[in-house]
Formats: sequence, structure tokens, C-alpha cells
Amino acid sequence: MIDDKGHVRHQLDLSGAEWKPAGPEAEVAFVPHTDGVEYVAVRQPGGPTLVYTPSEWEAFQNGAIDGEFTP
Repeated sequence: MIDDKGHVRHQLDLSGAEWKPAGPEAEVAFVPHTDGVEYVAVRQPGGPTLVYTPSEWEAFQNGAIDGEFTP
């Protein structure tokens, strides 16, 4: 997979992000960038913030709906 967000990873301003619960130990925020793309940031308390493109986030959501992550 190509990391097509490497150029913005350290440019996203997360200081004003509206973090919403995304499970028992995760939060998600949709963060606009000057390139016109709204990136998805995911974090866990005390952990790093992961950044996803809209297409990566959509693929994750579809996988969850399809049960791809269910043991």
C-alpha cells in the first residue's frame, strides 16, 4: 500500500480537532487540510495518533461491516 498522506502527516493541525469516541479505548476526528482533503485521525489514550485518507477509512469501515476483523 502506498502512503499517500506522508506529505501532510506532520502538517495536520489536531489542536482544534473534535475527538469523538470510536470504541472503548479509541477516539476519532475528521481533520481538514489545505489540500482539500479531510483526513481521519484515530488515537488511543497515551498512544500515537494514526492518520488515514478518506479511502483508507472507507476500506476499514467496509471491512468492519463485512466482519473481516471478527475472530
